[in-house]
Amino acid sequence: MDNHKLVAAVAQTASVLLDTPATVARALGLMADAAAQGAQLLVFPEAFIGGYPKGADFHIYLGGRTPQGRAEFKAYFDAAVAIDGPEIAQLAEAAARHRLHVVVGVIERDGGTLYCTAVYLGADGRVLGKHRKLMPTALERLVWGFGDGSTLAAVDTPWGKLGAVICWENYMPMLRMAMYRQRVAIYCAPTADDRDSWQATMRHIALEGRCFVLSACQHLRRAQFPAERMNNRLPEAPDTVLMRGGSLIVDPLGRVLAGPVFDADALLTAELDLALIPMAQMDFDVVGHYARPDVFALQVNTAAQHAVKLGDA
Repeated sequence: MDNHKLVAAVAQTASVLLDTPATVARALGLMADAAAQGAQLLVFPEAFIGGYPKGADFHIYLGGRTPQGRAEFKAYFDAAVAIDGPEIAQLAEAAARHRLHVVVGVIERDGGTLYCTAVYLGADGRVLGKHRKLMPTALERLVWGFGDGSTLAAVDTPWGKLGAVICWENYMPMLRMAMYRQRVAIYCAPTADDRDSWQATMRHIALEGRCFVLSACQHLRRAQFPAERMNNRLPEAPDTVLMRGGSLIVDPLGRVLAGPVFDADALLTAELDLALIPMAQMDFDVVGHYARPDVFALQVNTAAQHAVKLGDA
């Protein structure tokens, strides 16, 4: 294997909301398609397995909830997955079969809490790690829990460190610095942000971190939203676009290698030449020769946070 170059892919398509087996089947098909195109790494959007219920509000309002909203949350909760559950095992087995590294956004169920999580799967079929979104945005905070620093670790690949930062976490400068400090070569940004401004953010991060940036967003239309099972406040016309995509791949000098693509399903691929990273760092290394630790310092708490500690644990 050439450890200096790889073919990377990002998948832009929709979850089958509230139908996790169907979404897993869709993911398995995309993994096969990516491998057939020579991809060695595939990135899926934020919350792909479990779904991003764009436009739903679960009937949450200040000072109150409703029985219907709780029932809708229960359906969403049931569609979530456990990291050690059968859905992730299926994806991991397929990763091994296709010799593919995979970063997949999931809604993770842990006890009575849901987390927006990115799971790293290795080409050997192992779960290499996960990252839980530290800071859900706006109403997300009422349906997803908060991650902690224990899942900030990037993972090793034959091409260097692979990390994921989810959606608006990418606007948190200190979180980005924590990733750069780990020398992330391939920076994945699964997202639900389909705005034009997102492209500028991805190019900025590539330039700032001198890394390859792979961003995947869903292409989701109103007809794919199970309106009979979940409230949606967006227009009801079936062709209403809930998320229009905008996925792209950027190199360490901020050049767009693939995308962005809007209003269509897509499987974008690009060859990444890792030799470009030290060439780009010649004049800017944000945690190296361009840092000023005598002026600025960042301390990151990577300990897992537990509400209850039993015994000596």
